[in-house]
Amino acid sequence: MALSRSVRRSSRWLALATAVASAATIAAAPAATPGAPGIGDPYFPGLGNGGYRPLHYDLGVSYHPDSGRLDGRTTLTARATQNLSAFDLDLQKLTVDRVLVDGHRAGFSRTGDELVVRPGRPLARGARFKVTVVYHGVPQPLGGPIVFGSKYGWMKTKDGVFVACEPNAASTWFPSSDHPDEKATYDIRIDAPKGLTGVSNGRLISSGESHGRSWSHWRESRPMAPYLATATIGKFDVRTGTTPGGTPIYVATDPTLPTGKVDVYGVTAAATDYWSKVFGPYPFEETGAIVDDMPEAGFSLEVQSKPVYSAVRNETTIVHELAHQWFGDSVSVKRWKDIWLNEGFATYAQWLWAEHKGTATAHDSFRKAYQHIPADDPFWKIKVSDPQRDTMFSDAVYERGAMTLQALRERIGDKAFFKLLPTWTAQHRYGNADTAEFIALAEKVSGQRLGDLFRTWLDTRSRPALPAK
Repeated sequence: MALSRSVRRSSRWLALATAVASAATIAAAPAATPGAPGIGDPYFPGLGNGGYRPLHYDLGVSYHPDSGRLDGRTTLTARATQNLSAFDLDLQKLTVDRVLVDGHRAGFSRTGDELVVRPGRPLARGARFKVTVVYHGVPQPLGGPIVFGSKYGWMKTKDGVFVACEPNAASTWFPSSDHPDEKATYDIRIDAPKGLTGVSNGRLISSGESHGRSWSHWRESRPMAPYLATATIGKFDVRTGTTPGGTPIYVATDPTLPTGKVDVYGVTAAATDYWSKVFGPYPFEETGAIVDDMPEAGFSLEVQSKPVYSAVRNETTIVHELAHQWFGDSVSVKRWKDIWLNEGFATYAQWLWAEHKGTATAHDSFRKAYQHIPADDPFWKIKVSDPQRDTMFSDAVYERGAMTLQALRERIGDKAFFKLLPTWTAQHRYGNADTAEFIALAEKVSGQRLGDLFRTWLDTRSRPALPAK
């Protein structure tokens, strides 16, 4: 169809105007920039990463106990929170073989414990993307003063590996955004020599043996902080079933360990059901335990859905780690300085368990712990609300945190206190929270002003006076 001269002139003007408007739009669009190498936690400035939010990890690890070598392939699905020209992953020491972004080769470089990824074209804000990292090496555990001077992370055992990573060791065995405020769901596939069992988070999807190797596929469908992921491998006796309350349970125990007097399966089942009444519904699809022979690790850890124990522990330890499934795993800290929200609550749960079993009231446990520590003891010098990185797992964070909760209970009364706990876990289920939010909720539930109580028990660097009886 032919156009008249005036229509052609109008068309040229329209095309010119459209081009100018498009150029203005392009000029106004924010430029793509690199994501930050950390999320700003003062205790661990390099942990976590800016510019995106993790959504799901598809993690595959193949382990060779004789050499200690790990071959891994991790695919992280994430959402960009800005226009990204590059972004970081946390990865310590291991060798990167190749990186793909949405299936295409991407550039990468290493800066300390940061893996910097440069996709072939910028990622738009709001876009979902997948980054795959293929890597290998011999993971090394971390040490130092943070975890009682113990090694932690990926720890070789006589027949496999014990994996317990709080606070900053997830990135010793898989590339991640390694901070509790960076939760995601997980599929974890473990490959190991035939005869060994790989145990991880969530529920077992499938397992088998072929070509002299064993494999298992685990799925954690609830959001999880990276440090709570595990791929513990060894010879295990496995017992499965359901708790009396109906929660599936999976307990793996190293058969070489002495059984002692503790029924790990029975205590796990009973504590899971009891805490479900006190703290709110159990937050995960399965409960359980991984009990391994790892004498170099002088601790246990609240691995999500299946706490790991470096030996057969006592009943008190088991109920502590299971309480963490609510306080620490489902409701995680926003920043590590608020760690008392994990450890103080789990320690207080030990006092509640004794109260439940009729051996001591929480009131008496509080006063016994208080009287046992002299006023001039360094214990009272720790500021529990901000204990500093190297003392974040000090006794004060645990016990004075628990004392804070009992002081709160005695101030607001049992009715408000036992309404507060399940309200807290429901309000922040699968999320992150901080001390200010807990104080605000406690004041809302109780109808009282409580700032003085929390300042006294969490902030002062001296022994507070006991609450009036």
